[in-house]
Amino acid sequence: MTITITAFEKSPDGGKGLARDMRVRWALEEVNQPYQVRPVSFQAMKKPAHLGIQPFGQIPTYEEGDLVLFESGAIVLHIAGCHPGLLPKDVDARARAITWMFAALGTVEPPIFELATAKFLEVEKPWSKERLPLIQDRIRNRLKQLSAWLGGTDWLDGPFSAGDLMMVHVLQRLKPSGLLDEFRNLADYVARGEARPAYKRAFAAQLAANSPARNARA
Repeated sequence: MTITITAFEKSPDGGKGLARDMRVRWALEEVNQPYQVRPVSFQAMKKPAHLGIQPFGQIPTYEEGDLVLFESGAIVLHIAGCHPGLLPKDVDARARAITWMFAALGTVEPPIFELATAKFLEVEKPWSKERLPLIQDRIRNRLKQLSAWLGGTDWLDGPFSAGDLMMVHVLQRLKPSGLLDEFRNLADYVARGEARPAYKRAFAAQLAANSPARNARA
């Protein structure tokens, strides 16, 4: 059965790899599973057809036969559980990799996403300048803790796993802020993720889907 995922028709980042469909593309590339993409406009995301498979009007979604999933973390976990390559065979190591997936989404990502919101959606608010340093300090605290755990190792817990995939993608949002560069081992960690052939294929596909030439033909 063909796997179909949804993605922004025109991604806000112009296809630079930050939209959450990138996580799903990357996971599918890591496990060598073909897929097709159904672009969805911002208007269509709020229509009944899309809300019927994603109740919050977001992307990505995942369809395979009768199975329909939403939430990037749940989708990546499903992919990793169905195909070898993203989760260890050892039961304990597998559980730890899944723990890191949850840590990326539940502990590290929230303040990072909050920073993006503060910079782009709340910048005109009178309290914005005072709030921004507080958010940055919360991020630094998480990065300090993560950096201490990673130390000089390549990945979070043994070989590359779905936990690393999610964590790398979460940390990528920090690159423009300069905060990631304050922690050399974390910057190198992200670079190792971006150097993986599967990541490069996924990135190229997302970038091509958002190229000016493609959008001009659409």
